[in-house]
Amino acid sequence: MRITPSAGHLSGVSPDRNRWGLHYVALLCLLSSPVRTDDACPSSCSCARDSGTVTCLPGGGQTDLPADIPRWTSTLILKGRNISTLPQGAFTVNGTELEMVTLSLSYNGIQIIEPYAFLGLHRLHLLDLSHNQLEIISSRAFHGLSELRSLFLNYSFSPGATGQLSGALSAQSLRNLHRLELAGNKLKFIPIKRLDIYNLHALVLINNSIENLGRENISSFYQQRRIRVYLALNPFRCNCELEVFYYWLKNSSQCQDAERVICSEPEARRGIPVAKLRGEDVDCMNENLEAVSYVFLGIVLALIGVVFLMVLYLNRGGIKRWLNNIREACRDQMEVYHYRYEQDSDPRLANVAV
Repeated sequence: MRITPSAGHLSGVSPDRNRWGLHYVALLCLLSSPVRTDDACPSSCSCARDSGTVTCLPGGGQTDLPADIPRWTSTLILKGRNISTLPQGAFTVNGTELEMVTLSLSYNGIQIIEPYAFLGLHRLHLLDLSHNQLEIISSRAFHGLSELRSLFLNYSFSPGATGQLSGALSAQSLRNLHRLELAGNKLKFIPIKRLDIYNLHALVLINNSIENLGRENISSFYQQRRIRVYLALNPFRCNCELEVFYYWLKNSSQCQDAERVICSEPEARRGIPVAKLRGEDVDCMNENLEAVSYVFLGIVLALIGVVFLMVLYLNRGGIKRWLNNIREACRDQMEVYHYRYEQDSDPRLANVAV
């Protein structure tokens, strides 16, 4: 059997030294290559590595989501970038999940949030989507945010999209939500089907179009005593239908801005704080009794009128004779006055009289 000598033996260099030399050359090539690392700051953004904050403002022609967010990012602030759509997995980088805790997306003109848009952000605690123009929001938009504590959706929805909000907020993944802000969305009702599936401590509903809170909502508030509600700048209709809400506002401290909950209708009560109304102002029983009393008075008056007409009808003969007698008496009296007038006006009769 013939043995062929190796390259190491021919060159007089041992195989171990040759192997180490190859490793050294490969390491030098890797370090000198211009490949971008995951720690680099995205273009048109400013980064603070110590605090883990990446801030991306308008500029440099960047109007979309940055595709190279550093893995060390704990706080990402995007503002004024004209992001029309948040697609599925919008914040995953090369399939890698980020350890992000705070995400602010206010003032970006967002119109559509697709299903699983925040996929992979398992540690996200605060999400701010305020001051956008949402027209479509998927019922699975917030899926995967199991650690989310604060969700800000102030002034975010177009009128046609508020109906989709209930579906999006019904996600079981929001069960740890502590604070929900929905100010300025022209809501006419609370878009939460069940308050007991959340861990809500603060619910902000100021500056909407809420006229009343129904019995079911008030019952939920009584059961979830930890919730603090903010309801100022809503056009409450202060009639007897507000009774349940009125007594909850008077007897509970859950509404943090009760003194700013003002009546909008009717005109006589406009500008009056709901908590300062009298009990009879919203007492449906008294209002119903008052309505019944007016109806009863009307019926009594109608009966009196009918009786009076019947009396007149039954005595029509006597009334006719009485009217004829009065007419004859008036005629005789007028004839006497007429005769005296003729005597006083005739001078010949006057001379005879003298």
